[in-house]
Amino acid sequence: MRSAYEFQPNLGSIPIKRIKIDLRSRDDIPAILLGLQLIWCDPEKQEKLFALLDGHIGPVPHRPAGRPGMDMWRILVLAVLRCGIGCDFDRLQELANQHRTVRKMLGHGDDRVDGYQYSRQTVSANVALLPPELLHEVKILVESTGHAVAKKRAWRRVGRPG
Repeated sequence: MRSAYEFQPNLGSIPIKRIKIDLRSRDDIPAILLGLQLIWCDPEKQEKLFALLDGHIGPVPHRPAGRPGMDMWRILVLAVLRCGIGCDFDRLQELANQHRTVRKMLGHGDDRVDGYQYSRQTVSANVALLPPELLHEVKILVESTGHAVAKKRAWRRVGRPG
């Protein structure tokens, strides 16, 4: 079975709930990462999310050749980023390898300690596992989480002005 998240943290990585996301940024990436972080921190939403993913993503093959498997959380983060910012796989690979906050959300630590780099093929093959219908269900879950948080406190809009 494909794991939901690698619970053996990489050297230098920090827990997802402790990642500091720049709330002042007007870019859309921090807003997307904040939504994912809120779901991660809510056990009920997290369970619902992984139940959705488990139904669509099969187990990792147990053979030495083939696509390197990624845990469900990493696949989800990359897929949500791709849909949220409308990027191609080349830009998504660049974000996964170079964007510090995205790398933290993927469970990687400092590049000097954890130098893991994603290949374009690994990113595209794993993200393609999530069908559009599933991403729509995830979008609804992320939005409902965001609305619940917005009702609890006065929330400044994060993201690009529309």
